[in-house]
Amino acid sequence: MPTADIAANQVIREDVEAIAAELADVLAPLSGTTLLVTGGSGFLCSYLLDTVAWLNDSVLQAPCRVISVDNLRSGVAARVAHLADRPDFHFLSHDVSQPLHLDRPVDWILHGAGIASPTFYRKYPLETIDVNVSGTRHMLEIARHGVRSILYISTSEIYGDPDPAFIPTREDYRGNVSCHGPRACYDESKRLAEALCTIYHDLYQVPIKVVRPFNVYGPGQRLDDRRIVPDLISAALDRRPLVLYSDGRATRSFCYASDAIRAMLVILLSNANGEAFNIGNDEREISISDFARELADVAGPPQLPVIHQSSDDPHYLTDNPQRRCPDLAKLRTSFNWQPKVGLREGLRRTLHSYQGGA
Repeated sequence: MPTADIAANQVIREDVEAIAAELADVLAPLSGTTLLVTGGSGFLCSYLLDTVAWLNDSVLQAPCRVISVDNLRSGVAARVAHLADRPDFHFLSHDVSQPLHLDRPVDWILHGAGIASPTFYRKYPLETIDVNVSGTRHMLEIARHGVRSILYISTSEIYGDPDPAFIPTREDYRGNVSCHGPRACYDESKRLAEALCTIYHDLYQVPIKVVRPFNVYGPGQRLDDRRIVPDLISAALDRRPLVLYSDGRATRSFCYASDAIRAMLVILLSNANGEAFNIGNDEREISISDFARELADVAGPPQLPVIHQSSDDPHYLTDNPQRRCPDLAKLRTSFNWQPKVGLREGLRRTLHSYQGGA
């Protein structure tokens, strides 16, 4: 089902309305300011744009002006088309691996541009490195000139395949990452991007914060993304068998999109400069097989079968982490934040959004 069908979906509207209501006081400083968002047509950042649009309409005393930048290599223009005619939003087609010249100063930067799907970053390895490294440095250069805060969306993939002794994984874990494998272009360039963030904070006092999302899913994600959740959601919508190209024993901890956006906005508006935070949901570390069975159950009768096949891609499972679960103690204690949407409810809302969601 095309992403355009859920661009302004009722499920997303309910999510962003709840975020705006909960965080109205925290997000008040956005009033009358300018926010630069890179990767604005992507999954998480488009969700954030919808949230700011709702804030402008219902909460803030003066609109937050949004500059959304995307080259649409992996983002989808239709996902944010319903925002295109708003006077408080300005959309730029630009590759942030190249310098970005703006005609106005910005107060906040949320840097989410990147190629996050293994299928696509293996197809575009150099472009993946360019946006993660050069793109991040360009945003940090802009941030040197008086922004109030900049948030960089990194990834839990910087931890690689953690030693079991370090699961749940804390922010100070240094990682177990291959610099030669098929995922290296993404994992290692994200790690270098975080190093740049630290350097710019130390050298220039740039007010940078870093977030590391763990397996975020929800409405608005491309169904042709080729990651596990979109693949299985697409199969469930089409009433096809849920195919796993593995033995299904690897585990993940899945986080619904609205919980991730809540955390990102709180951190952006905070004074936690130079800090990195895990974002996720530690309610359940679940095997991929059990996740597929849970989705099949949520999708309803007749029960869809879960089957295992071998991928045609010989490197499909190379360097695939066997476990992924965040330690969220830092996020909880710093911001009194808790995940609110459990896995079953998140899957139900996600499926409903692609079915029309009205």
